[in-house]
Amino acid sequence: MMKPFLAVLLLVQIATVEVIAQTNQVTVENGTLEGIKDTGSPITVFKGIPFAQPPVGDLRWKEPQPAKNWDGVRKADHFGNNPMQRPIFGDMGFRSSGMSEDCLYLNVWTPAKTMKEKLPVLVYFYGGGLAAGDGSEPRYDGESMAKKGIVVLTVNYRLGVFGFFSHPELTKESPNHSSGNYGYLDQNAALLWVQKNVAKFGGDPKHVTIAGESAGSISVSVQMASPLSKDLIMGAIGESGAGIKPTLNSIPLADAEKNGVTFAAHVKAGSLAELRAISAADLLDAVFKPGSTPMTPTIDGYLLSKSLPAIFEAGEQAKIPILVGWNSAEVPYQFLMRADAPTLENYKKTLATTYGDKADEAMKLYPASTDEEVIKSATALSSDRFIVYSTWKWADLQIQTGGKPVYRYCFSRIRPAMTAQMGNATPGLAGGVVKGDAAKPAPKAPAQIGAAHASEIEYAMGNLASNKVYAWTPDDYKVSETMENYFANFIKTGNPNGSGLPKWDANTGKSPVKFMDINVKSEQKTENDRARYLFLDQEYMK
Repeated sequence: MMKPFLAVLLLVQIATVEVIAQTNQVTVENGTLEGIKDTGSPITVFKGIPFAQPPVGDLRWKEPQPAKNWDGVRKADHFGNNPMQRPIFGDMGFRSSGMSEDCLYLNVWTPAKTMKEKLPVLVYFYGGGLAAGDGSEPRYDGESMAKKGIVVLTVNYRLGVFGFFSHPELTKESPNHSSGNYGYLDQNAALLWVQKNVAKFGGDPKHVTIAGESAGSISVSVQMASPLSKDLIMGAIGESGAGIKPTLNSIPLADAEKNGVTFAAHVKAGSLAELRAISAADLLDAVFKPGSTPMTPTIDGYLLSKSLPAIFEAGEQAKIPILVGWNSAEVPYQFLMRADAPTLENYKKTLATTYGDKADEAMKLYPASTDEEVIKSATALSSDRFIVYSTWKWADLQIQTGGKPVYRYCFSRIRPAMTAQMGNATPGLAGGVVKGDAAKPAPKAPAQIGAAHASEIEYAMGNLASNKVYAWTPDDYKVSETMENYFANFIKTGNPNGSGLPKWDANTGKSPVKFMDINVKSEQKTENDRARYLFLDQEYMK
């Protein structure tokens, strides 16, 4: 009499297990989703999944609240809204539904045919200076990485004044007595969503790696340091950036609150109710008007108890393997020298202005005796001051106290020329694109001496073909295959090494530090610039 019952039970289990492959549907905590699958593709994509309530009205500047349930089947066939922002970077293109405060959505790419495969998971945070970006950007698309057996998510988080505004009244009303870290808290909410729901997409909630570039990499370092997130992840990838001075470091809450009071006066708002009544568009405009104040993440006693260096020095961060690095020429010499020509005389003046009585020491570390050498050394110093130092410091501290392998890289492949269809355009200062027209041609870009900021993203995620700006060559695809395989191996095992790849040694505290130079011919090298970073350490760790 039990056999028919067991047969029915087995059929139910099979139907439940195979739901992804047969119907493109999954049922998560809040309801049923129906994704999409392109003809011939093994990947099912679920776009625009709400992981928190829209942070609008009274929920503006509040911790993300759990998403509400929905009835029926929710079509997950289009990206959600991108966060409020200005088009401040020329290399961003969105596939979003539009721009709105209602922006807390994530996207999932899964190769799973069943819900019981326990595949490794990648959660990727976009870059953009905590002021721009979106999870729909083609360069972050998860399909290529998913084809390597990984469940991939991109996550939206609040930006600028919407994500990093502090005020004493906000701190007072918060149950956590904090303000100013809403964007980071959004990321944490997404990681909590992953813990509850990613198994339904065939992912393993115990095998989650977080990754990001620039502000996304900074976000990764913060989530590693936060007691809210550090136990939700088993690996981390950082591409150019850490939340360490001078790179978007978190400041004391009291200082950020003062900035918030000044901003409230700037927009003539006498209460939180009046601040929340300002339209999103007007609030965004106010940020870009003279008299505005910085919107910065905070050391709030909730998300972060102290600065990142202090947390890592104390060994209080996530004890996980990390893969971290930067590009060989993040920004050109103009970052340091501004409009001054790169002459030896101007370089000496710049060092004297920047370092005073330590100018001679700086010259020894970033030497130049000719104008050509000025360009090289000023580019190195510019890049170090912009974002390399903070990334190095993060990796160095993790080597000292993390207790797990640290894999360091330097990406040095220079992107090829732009395609003819780009017309009047040149590469921008930090990975962007500057467009011109007949009346005002784009300024001539300086000769590239290394890989620019953000230029590695498409290589790492296997998305060169989606970027129509550059005339990619077979060598570029070779570099992409190498880098993506390193990343995929790390996401799967905590170790980037694999068949057909140059051997990449982990750093575990033994000198000297090794790093992988990723290029057409990728090869491991020994760190030789440590003295530079220790020099900058004196300035930034005061």
